[in-house]
Parts: sequence; C-alpha cells; structure tokens
Amino acid sequence: MTTAWIAEELQRIGAAHELQIASMRTDGTLRRWVPIWVVSADGQVYVRTWYRRDTGWFGQVLASHRACIRVPGLEADVAIEDVGEGSPELRADIDAAYRAKYGRHGGTERMVTDEAAAAKLRLSSAAVSGQPPPA
Repeated sequence: MTTAWIAEELQRIGAAHELQIASMRTDGTLRRWVPIWVVSADGQVYVRTWYRRDTGWFGQVLASHRACIRVPGLEADVAIEDVGEGSPELRADIDAAYRAKYGRHGGTERMVTDEAAAAKLRLSSAAVSGQPPPA
C-alpha cells in the first residue's frame, strides 16, 4: 500500500541534488544503488531517464515496480508507477521542475525531450523509515 509523501519528505527529496535508487529483486533484496536526478511536482516525486530501456536501473524498477530510495536524512521503500508522458500539464510541470532544479548544471536539454518525458516514473511512498541512510 502506498501513502502520500509528507512535507518533510518532499523537502528532503527536493533539497537533494540526486536521489539514490536501488531496485528490489523478487526476494526483496536490493540491487546496487544508482544516483539519479529527481524532481517533485504537485506533491508527487518523479524520475526520468534520457531514453526508455529494459536494462539498467530503469528496466529493473519497471520489472519489479518496487525500489528503495535514499537522500540525506531519508530512506524509503517506494512503489514505482510508469506514467509515461502523462498529460500535457503534468509534462510541463515536470519539465519546469527539471529546468529549475538542474538548469544551472547543464544537461537538462536531454531530460526534457519527448523521449525522456515518455520515460517518466512516479515514486510513491510505501514505508518510510525516517532514519538517515547507512553510511
């Protein structure tokens, strides 16, 4: 069962430059942690990849629909939902969030393409520990 993100969790995720994600195997163990860019829009958490693929972290979380994420001060089990491009309004909100958060670093051009927008995942809180991640 998923739950809504609370304000403190969204703040921690939004403040983090990157989120680390580890997909879950069918036995519940975690694969390796992978750093990715993350944004929030309308109280939801989203990640994208530059191109949709069945391999790597993206393919693994699509297969399991479960992962664990961590940012400073927060580690959470999440449910993964493939939302694709979504509505034009949602896409515009998420494109804007990527530009606002990462635009000063360059490279956002690839994260706001049609291909990246179609490879969008929503991360929903499943069971937040509230504890800092292990070092």
